[in-house]
Amino acid sequence: MKNYKNIFLAIFVFSTFFTACTNGFEEINTNNNNPESVAPQFLLTNILSVSSDLNAYDQGFRQANYLAQFSASIEFERIDRYEMGSNSEYWNAIFGLLSDIESIQNSETTNSAYNAVGDIMKSYLFSQLTDLWSDVPYTAALGAIDGVFSPKYDTQENIYTDPETGILAVLKKAVTTLENNNAIIEGDVLFNGDLSKWIKFANSLQVRYLVRISKRLSDFSDLQALADSGNIMQSNNDNAVLPYLSTSPNQFPLFNAASGINNEHTMTITVEEILKSWDDPRMGVLYKPTNATANTTAEFHGLLNGQSSNSIAASGVDLNNISLFGAIFRDTPNGVDAQYMQYSETQFALAEAVVKGFISGDANTYYQNGITASFDYYNTEIPADYFTRTAIALDGSEDDITKIMTQKWLSLISVGHEAWFNIRRTGIPNLIAGPDNFNQDRYPVRYLYPESEQASNNTNYKEAAERIGGDNINSKGWWEKD
Repeated sequence: MKNYKNIFLAIFVFSTFFTACTNGFEEINTNNNNPESVAPQFLLTNILSVSSDLNAYDQGFRQANYLAQFSASIEFERIDRYEMGSNSEYWNAIFGLLSDIESIQNSETTNSAYNAVGDIMKSYLFSQLTDLWSDVPYTAALGAIDGVFSPKYDTQENIYTDPETGILAVLKKAVTTLENNNAIIEGDVLFNGDLSKWIKFANSLQVRYLVRISKRLSDFSDLQALADSGNIMQSNNDNAVLPYLSTSPNQFPLFNAASGINNEHTMTITVEEILKSWDDPRMGVLYKPTNATANTTAEFHGLLNGQSSNSIAASGVDLNNISLFGAIFRDTPNGVDAQYMQYSETQFALAEAVVKGFISGDANTYYQNGITASFDYYNTEIPADYFTRTAIALDGSEDDITKIMTQKWLSLISVGHEAWFNIRRTGIPNLIAGPDNFNQDRYPVRYLYPESEQASNNTNYKEAAERIGGDNINSKGWWEKD
């Protein structure tokens, strides 16, 4: 699927071939092509490679960019019109990856560092599950090993906040383990075995999740401690991103995708209006000038989200005059990274937390750090007067939150569904459903539970669906309810 997966498979087959050896009856009854265990380093490589690629391309670029209105579809991508479906492929992939992490942690050759890194990745993957579907199997999710094939669904509140098993508690424990650890891990294609960067990533994930559930919190001492610790991401050098490569098969998938897929991802009116109001040069990196103006002065035009092809045709839109995504996404095989999280996100989160009074600190410093990091990430020079522009500068007014959240929104292009999660939580930017949407002009907040859950885990499925207000795309989760 992406970086190193083919390497993993090659090593896997190689090790299987040369270690498959038994004697007598055991030899006859052993499947030598299906070893009972795989070394932790190979599993870790696969987990990181597959999950980062899923987050960046299948989930981020191909789906979430429509929901966050970074992309508009011209015909085929009906998610732009809020025909959400279940996204069951991702559900199944996540549980497969969680099973691989369990294999690492149960391996005879594992160590405490592998186990802690596994817990960090478990926390990340379970957060994906609960933020996309709300209540999901959690504490009993991997019970098939013990014969539990119909796991109960935990509440989103417990998934995040249970003092022993919750995501935040697990991340804290993982950090403590790594801070007192000199074990070596291999197969780490994300941070090359640097445990200090895993600590920063885990702490930064805590910042992400504490801000996410902030409507339900009254005590922000943990967030303040993280902000003051100096042990969260400190620069783009700490970004949790896995670079795509220039050589096949580890290239950004859009580079080799059919032209129709590329053409289905147009710039949106939302992006056009916001970036033009900022006079922001990142527009020319993230998007291309229209074909109609490519040989003259560069012009950028977006398409209204949520339209049918008939509506587009009837409105007289010239698709040759609509911008597509930039060269870094299409023309360069390694122009972008597979992203879990950037330093800029933590800075915007802390800026929001200060403005809302959750923590103390300098909101403007965090805000400008986040913007600077985003410009640097895209190798774009910040205009000299950028931070003094009325549309950009914080001024102590109620508009400050809108400015912070909108800059954060832009920085989250293709970072999985993170922009969508933030829009659901804050309503910023204020996105309007397109004219041909399938959701009665409402902004969707979740995917449907996979059909397989209704068939194989029906009792627990029904209980969870009733608890969240119905298995539909408008049932808000615990952290986003007003």
